[in-house]
Amino acid sequence: MPGKETALRALMLNHVDRLREQNLVSDRKPILMISKSGVFIEVFGWKSREAIEAAHSNAEVQKMWGEYAAVCEYVPVGSVEEIGNLFFEFSPMN
Repeated sequence: MPGKETALRALMLNHVDRLREQNLVSDRKPILMISKSGVFIEVFGWKSREAIEAAHSNAEVQKMWGEYAAVCEYVPVGSVEEIGNLFFEFSPMN
């Protein structure tokens, strides 16, 4: 959302740590990127299919998702322009 980029960045920088506190994600380091059109992208690993399902009933995760909803809209990764190319470049967020 326009004007909310700083708040979104702050959420993204501790998103995986918050999920890790709930024992929902793997130990892999997340990758945070921005497309040339300004879409923020985060790649991380859930611990399991069960962890994904558990996130939907976890109060802390629901709170965090509410914080995200206040500062961004989710879009399918396929709608990001660069994804249609064989090779694509994103800018690192950090």
